[in-house]
Amino acid sequence: MKLKKERFKEDFINKLTTSRAVSLEEASDWDLYFTLGRLIRDYISKDWVSTNKGYIKNYQKQVYYFSMEFLMGKLLESNLINLGIADLCKEGLGELGIDFEKIKEVEKDQGLGNGGLGRLAACFLDSMAGLNIPGHGCGLRYKYGLFEQKIIDGYQVEFPDKWLQDENVWEVKKANKAVKVKFGGNIKIINEKNGLKFVHENYETVLAVPYDTPIIGYKNNVINTLRLWSAEAEKREFDYTSFSSGEYIRAFESKHSIEAISQVLYPDDSYEEGRLLRLKQEYFMVSAGLQSIIRTYKKTGASIENLHEYVAIHVNDTHPSLAVPELMRILMDEEGLGWNEAWKITCNTISYTNHTIMAEASEKWKVNMFKKLLPRIYMIVEEINERFCKELWDTKYMGDFNQISKMAIISHDTIKMANLAIVGSYSVNGVAKFHTELLKKRELKDFYDIYPNKFNNKTNGITHRRWLLQSNPQLSKLITSTIGDLWKTVPIQLENLFSYREDTSFQDEVFKIKQHNKEKLAQFIEANCSIKIDTSSIFDIHAKRIHEYKRQVLNVLHIMYLYNKLIEKPDLDIVPRTFIFAGKAAPAYYIAKKIIKLINTLADKINKDKRIRDKIKVVFLDNYGVTLSEKMVPAANVSEQISTTTKEASGTGNMKFMMNGAITIATLDGANVDIHKVVGDKNIVIFGLEEKEILDLYRTGGYDSMEIYRNDIRIKTVLDQLVNGFFPVNNEEFSIIYNSLLRHNDEYFVLKDFDDYVKAQEKIDGFYRDRRKWMQMSVVNIARSGVFSSDRTIFEYATGIWDIDFLDKNK
Repeated sequence: MKLKKERFKEDFINKLTTSRAVSLEEASDWDLYFTLGRLIRDYISKDWVSTNKGYIKNYQKQVYYFSMEFLMGKLLESNLINLGIADLCKEGLGELGIDFEKIKEVEKDQGLGNGGLGRLAACFLDSMAGLNIPGHGCGLRYKYGLFEQKIIDGYQVEFPDKWLQDENVWEVKKANKAVKVKFGGNIKIINEKNGLKFVHENYETVLAVPYDTPIIGYKNNVINTLRLWSAEAEKREFDYTSFSSGEYIRAFESKHSIEAISQVLYPDDSYEEGRLLRLKQEYFMVSAGLQSIIRTYKKTGASIENLHEYVAIHVNDTHPSLAVPELMRILMDEEGLGWNEAWKITCNTISYTNHTIMAEASEKWKVNMFKKLLPRIYMIVEEINERFCKELWDTKYMGDFNQISKMAIISHDTIKMANLAIVGSYSVNGVAKFHTELLKKRELKDFYDIYPNKFNNKTNGITHRRWLLQSNPQLSKLITSTIGDLWKTVPIQLENLFSYREDTSFQDEVFKIKQHNKEKLAQFIEANCSIKIDTSSIFDIHAKRIHEYKRQVLNVLHIMYLYNKLIEKPDLDIVPRTFIFAGKAAPAYYIAKKIIKLINTLADKINKDKRIRDKIKVVFLDNYGVTLSEKMVPAANVSEQISTTTKEASGTGNMKFMMNGAITIATLDGANVDIHKVVGDKNIVIFGLEEKEILDLYRTGGYDSMEIYRNDIRIKTVLDQLVNGFFPVNNEEFSIIYNSLLRHNDEYFVLKDFDDYVKAQEKIDGFYRDRRKWMQMSVVNIARSGVFSSDRTIFEYATGIWDIDFLDKNK
């Protein structure tokens, strides 16, 4: 946008006065942040309105991206960057005596996601707006997010994430666009002349109130929308009669029960009430979202029969799979279409991304619970299942009851959401080439055999505007001064840096910037953890959700092995190393929380041991989120991407780290395979079992972790140290980890890959000693990272799945 600095300063002072009723001298940091946010919203309002009006007026096909998570992080700086006024505003604020760096810290990360799924959704929204694609997000407005993680005595302790405690400056409540979502009750079937009519009776009504957040395109005047739904009671007053009778809890019971739907992300599903709440959340989101979409679509005056020509509904993983039967319900029960016509529209409107091959993440619901909560939706799912099973019987599997039961949407009293999403969509995509091939060859092979044209790959990506331009401004300036600024809108242009890989002056500048970022992270760690670290050491970072398959334990066992070597030989010649961990464990995931305790216990022991002369340090940074990641990613020398091969769908952390010049140590899993392909053998450190070896071990059952334990003294030593008093904790503290690796035969092949991992880490040590070689590797990674921009990913979605026209197709 066009803006003069003096005009901005005048606007800011006026906004401060009118919105906060304080003078500049009296204003708090919150007042200043709120004022700047509101001023930005004022600046974009006309474009926001005109963008959405234009979509309708021009009959443009619009994408609606349904996701349980949108891990947006903070929006202030990214919005300023995308408007093209970041430097101007920072200078203007400075002239007013305001430190932008200070006030941007006031903003809280939006508590709308947990990990890669939500961050991917946020990156996709940025790229859709940046590429002029009419695309919007649809999710839930969680009052308390996932949780705020604090480490107390080494343990993860969960607290409510009060990200909405202060007003969210970016959102606009649209109470007049609220819709009603129905739960429970019964269905009355009426036989009419034109067919059966289904009437929902005795239901509970929940009001879905939308809150809209603008998604600003990069310097293109496009403002898309993230619409988040909040659950409210239809009757907002409490039960006064109960209150007057002294039944105070009952007076508010219904209201609180309804509001619980949008209170927290991923309520604990280890018990029945938690599972029921999750199902409520998922239906609430898709029902509210689809009702809103149909209402918007009908404003165009186009026929409902042509919905799929103007609307693309994308289901991000299995959580929003209920979009399939809910769209059917709307088309039949509210728009009066017959089954066949409604099914044709549904199957040509909905597309589905599969994000995992982990069985635990493939959602399933018990029929009784589902049927009671969603009686009409169950009837539709049951009919979809009957017709699908008949199709299987008639076309390929006549008489094969086992195969049909395996592929059925409903079988053994269970509703399988992934199967529903596949059957009810026109596209099923994986998120990395390796992952997609696993889906086609193994995990979803039965479906691929009958629907081969549905399956395709769309390798994930990250928005380079946040993860490079915003997070690493010094590196961004160096890149621009070297190859120009076209890379900001055409990220594949980063490839032009490849010719500078052996340029020593360019390498030196990249090295200086990396050191600067390491110093900033070291200052943060000292301020928040009281741990002083050596900025000349290798910053080895393992930042991701804590899970057994992500193998933080493998990293820990290697650190223990290295520590043992240093105790035995303090003069051991190694490059000093700082191992930095971050990530949250699901509250009910007991062993993951023990892994966090192990990391912190090990850190405390190593960091206090003077014998090893600070050659290694271990740090666990709590409450991992987008803002913390923005501090860690630019500072990393080594990126730990060490999941068990065949378990990670893609990963996007690997892309963020490589884009900022870190060297990846990785298994050939997920998008690591794609990174390996583009950077080559010499610029990544690969280790571990490969796909065929893993699958052979699964098939033959020929793996015996106890045998490795008995024959490798390094492994025996570190495992025994988990339970023999080596750590100043009860010997049973880490027995669950010990038992998982030995008694339960090491499901994720930690011990099998240990030796190869040690050798890979020794390679890292050797490479880092040769600064020229290391910096060449680093530059190659930066240069080859453009292909992993979400701009490329979204271009492929738009042209290969959604059939969307947009202006600049060169991106």
